[in-house]
Amino acid sequence: MVLITSNGLEYYQFDSFADFPIVHGVFSRKGGVSPEPWSSLNLGGTVGDTRSNVIENRKRIFDGIGREVSSHFDVWQVHGTEILIPLQPRGYNEPHLRADGILTDKPKITLLMRFADCVPIMLYDPKKHVAGLVHAGWQGTVKKIAAKAVEKMQESFQCDPKDIHAGIGPSIGPDHYEVQKDVIERFQGVFGKEETKNFISSYEQKLTLDLWKANEFVLRKAGVENIEISGICTACDLTRWYSHRAENGLTGRFGAVIGLK
Repeated sequence: MVLITSNGLEYYQFDSFADFPIVHGVFSRKGGVSPEPWSSLNLGGTVGDTRSNVIENRKRIFDGIGREVSSHFDVWQVHGTEILIPLQPRGYNEPHLRADGILTDKPKITLLMRFADCVPIMLYDPKKHVAGLVHAGWQGTVKKIAAKAVEKMQESFQCDPKDIHAGIGPSIGPDHYEVQKDVIERFQGVFGKEETKNFISSYEQKLTLDLWKANEFVLRKAGVENIEISGICTACDLTRWYSHRAENGLTGRFGAVIGLK
């Protein structure tokens, strides 16, 4: 990924998306108006920050990528498997729909999601000109939310998975994501014991889960061949990222956006 700075904001873009007619970015926590403990570019509306701060931060992000903030479509992320295909942006006073994946073929819509350790996954098919955004925590990963988004792209837009480019963005890395036996057993039940060994490591006498490898595996099984992994751990740099795990839940949410030109 490449880091871009503009007007106090920082955001990362996938190198493999550079030549595509899209706008996209995963924004760090810098450049917003929120006070501690959400300082400063918090997009989470349910973490204790004020609504006015969140609205201003969202506006700054959209100004940063040159999009109208009124073009945004976001969802209430619930660690499920629902994939939405909106027909128009979400109005400020319209309720959030529950989903963990969004797809669009409409340039008037800019997809937005919020994160604080879970994995942002961006999808783009340059042949069908379709973009997607997925939220994959461990629950979404074990439910194969990324594969469900690819399947939805096939069903709704006739995309060929081989044409789809995927970007696995900043999230908690395998060096910090300690998990318990029940999580490992869930993965073993879905992926099998042998495959799960590729996702589990021993780090400082703790068992840790690699969400990057797990989601790459899910995407490849779904037929996606072009995958870029950021390798950026949110828990390693709290000056740049929100981390629910590293900050014991008292933190904000950073934004990931993607839209078609």
